[in-house]
Parts: sequence; structure tokens; C-alpha cells
Amino acid sequence: MENIELANLTRRSLGGVALGLMATGIPGKSARAAQGTEEAKAGQTQGATLEASKRIDAGDLNVAYADLGPPEGSPILLLHGWPYDINSFVEVAPLLADHGHRVIVPYLRGYGATTFLSDKTKRNGQQSALALDVVKLMDALKIEKATIAGFDWGARTADIIAALWPDRCKALVSVSGYLIGSQSAGKKPLPPSAELQWWYQYYFATDRGREGYQKYTNDFAKLIWRLASPRWTFDDATFDRSAAAFSNPDHVEIVVHNYRWRLGLVQGEKRFDEYEAKLADAPDIEVPAITLEGDANGAPHPDPKAYAGKFKAKYEHRLVSGGIGHNLPQEAPEAFAKAVIDAETWA
Repeated sequence: MENIELANLTRRSLGGVALGLMATGIPGKSARAAQGTEEAKAGQTQGATLEASKRIDAGDLNVAYADLGPPEGSPILLLHGWPYDINSFVEVAPLLADHGHRVIVPYLRGYGATTFLSDKTKRNGQQSALALDVVKLMDALKIEKATIAGFDWGARTADIIAALWPDRCKALVSVSGYLIGSQSAGKKPLPPSAELQWWYQYYFATDRGREGYQKYTNDFAKLIWRLASPRWTFDDATFDRSAAAFSNPDHVEIVVHNYRWRLGLVQGEKRFDEYEAKLADAPDIEVPAITLEGDANGAPHPDPKAYAGKFKAKYEHRLVSGGIGHNLPQEAPEAFAKAVIDAETWA
């Protein structure tokens, strides 16, 4: 089907978005947010926390996850990135649950209360390992197929599942689009301005960087939040709720391995080689998809025109305007929730 190039959403139009959500059955909360306290405009929910109150063994992990909405509802998985946590979906998840969906929001490996089942398992941050974690979680929860949505690491993970396991992905919502990569691609030099944006990747490649991240984890994460979302006004309480997830004993190892693996500086695991070989060919995505981008994303991200052709089913790209940065689900929850609902209806 034809790709739809751009559909713009602005903060001024979020009132209309909220009305659209109301029309499809989402009550009061989105309307209050769209009507516009300064906290809502900044993407903050003062005092609210998304609780990962459930745990389940899945693959290599014991996964901690939030589970909202009716158990029989059409399932949606929401995947966070680095350096964030499940509270990026603190407003999105209830909106979707109120719409009748079962909403699963897991902590990725190395975050929150998610732990490895064995001390012998490699603390591996490579892309296919994270994707297989989610597939195994779906198996453990007996979810055959779900709409999968995410940003940052979560968007890449969702893209990979849609590409390699399309029978498990009903529809896709991906912030910053097609993020599947390979070690060979990661070894190629970029223009200096692009390399500058990846400064932390090179920092993590050094022993000094690993030690620095270990020592200053929260300070580092807060700096990334500010650089990646330069117009997002978040308070200390909002940051601290997410920063608690970085105290996971495997967090530093997973993060450092992730970025070193991308540059080809460390190896992954042979059991994932078959998946990485497929991903190195940049496979097309053949499930209904919506990609999103904030107009003030300060993190490295591709031009939407560069990846539009990778989406072969019904597809739309939406630019969310009004100073929206990298943490799009938390900064523009109504726009993100609407994209999930719309993509779900296309399947």
C-alpha cells in the first residue's frame, strides 16, 4: 500500500486529539491533559507512578511488568528506552487501558526489578537479545499477537519483532522510525556533526566511560534527558521516579555492552547470530505501522524520508510539534496513544 508521508500534530491540536480519543471511548483524563495545565503541556503527571506489580519468568529473565486494562482486551506492549523506564508511559498506559486494551509495560533487561534467572547468563545488550526477551515474555503471558509500540531502544526492539516475527506483531508504533542496525553499519564513519551527537557511545567505549557511568549514573541520565528533550520541562520528582530503575545491578553492564556492541568492539552471543544476520540485511516491515517524531528531538535520529520505504503495509508518519523531544510518550501522551489506537485499527 502507499506510504502516507506526513501528518502533523501540534500541542495546539492536542485538544482535537483528545476529543478524537474521547470519541473512541477514552474518558476524562486525556481531556483534562489536553485542556492544558502547564504540567500536562510539559508531559508531567505529578505524583503518578506506573507500578510493575507483576513478575514472570520469560526466557533468560524474570520480568517485572505493569499490567493494565481488562485481561481479555486486545494486547498492547509498550517498550521504553535508555535512559528511561516504564514511567515514560505513565499517562499512555491508562489511556489505552481505558480504551479496552490489555496494556503490558515491561522493564527491559537491566532496568527496574527485571532480573536474570542465572548468574551465568551473559549481560548482553545486543539488539536481537532484547527483541527475543519480548517474544519470550509474550510466550510466557500466552499472548499470541500484540500491537507493539516504543521509543529509543524500545522502538528498535519493536521494529525487530515486526520484521522477524510479523506473526507476533499485529501493528507497530515506532518513535524515530526504522532503527534496525548492524555491527557492519555501526563501523562506518559518519559526518562530524553526526559523530558529535553520538558522544556518549564513544565515552562508553572506554574504561573511563564505564567507570564514569557507574559512578554518575543518575547525573548522566539527567544530562541525556535534557539534551534529548531540550524543551521538555520535567521536575526532580519526575526524573527520580524513572531513575530508580537504573539501580538494577545489571544496568551499567547492559548499557555499556549495548553501545560497544553497536561499534563492533565486543561480541554478542552465537545463539543470536541467525537473527543478526537477517537484521544486517535491513528487512522490510510488513505490518501496519505508524512512525512518530518530535519536532524538538535532540537525540540522534534518521530523516523520516530515509526509512519510509521500509514499511510495506499501511503506513503513516506523524510529526508531533510543539517542542516535543525524544521521550515522546511522556511528553505527548495523547498523540502517542492515538497513534497506537489508530495503528491497531488498521490491522
